[in-house]
Amino acid sequence: MAMTDLPLEADMTISRAREIARDMFHAALVLLSLLLAASPLSAAQGHRSIPEEIEWTWEVRPSHPDPKLPNVLLLGDSITRSYYPGVVHGLDGRANVYLFATSASVGDPRLPDEIRQFYAVESVRFDVVHFNNGMHGWGYNEEQYKEAFPGFLKVVRSIAPSGRLIWATTTSVKSAASNGASNPRIDARNEIAKAFVSARSIAVDDQHALMSHYYDLHRDSVHFNDTGASIQAAQVVAGVEAALNDLTKGSADGAKVNTRK
Repeated sequence: MAMTDLPLEADMTISRAREIARDMFHAALVLLSLLLAASPLSAAQGHRSIPEEIEWTWEVRPSHPDPKLPNVLLLGDSITRSYYPGVVHGLDGRANVYLFATSASVGDPRLPDEIRQFYAVESVRFDVVHFNNGMHGWGYNEEQYKEAFPGFLKVVRSIAPSGRLIWATTTSVKSAASNGASNPRIDARNEIAKAFVSARSIAVDDQHALMSHYYDLHRDSVHFNDTGASIQAAQVVAGVEAALNDLTKGSADGAKVNTRK
């Protein structure tokens, strides 16, 4: 069968159609890459944990929690661990006090998952959550800290949907620590966090201002000695009691409204 040459116009039309198809294919590849880059999976892969030399979590729960008492969670790091015993003592008979402390910080994608897992294991309703995770994670810059803070607040709120939240400021260090902590960076992070918690009307426990008067009570560059931890605990207890009283008052006011004829 003899081959017939196509007219010049038809040959040019086929060539143009091939060019258009090639351009559309390339455009589709670009669009797909943009969609993948914006996906949650890609975002998670782009924000990886920056591990420290020692990573840890520390959980403490009441040995015999009283079901009649409100539940309080102290969420934080080694600073929180230090004053936790004093808070337990100060709220004895008034609240069941739990502790979840971790070396994961705001900015570390592990932190929200660790909090959720702790909450799933405990399976209790927290009436008050006092929280700060600011003394670790110095491998993350302040922009990453700022970017991660709203998600951190969201997961904290999820474990106390109808409870009271109290954010504690990060305390100063005695000297620039080997892990990257320094007072200028602490000040910057406190300001970032304050903007977010103030916008959400979350109470603030200004531990930074409190302990600035007790600089000599550092037992190392970061932590305070037992006397300092007791001073911190007293202020935490006062803030938690105020939050619990506020909850009680709110419940009483709600009851009055519901029974009003």
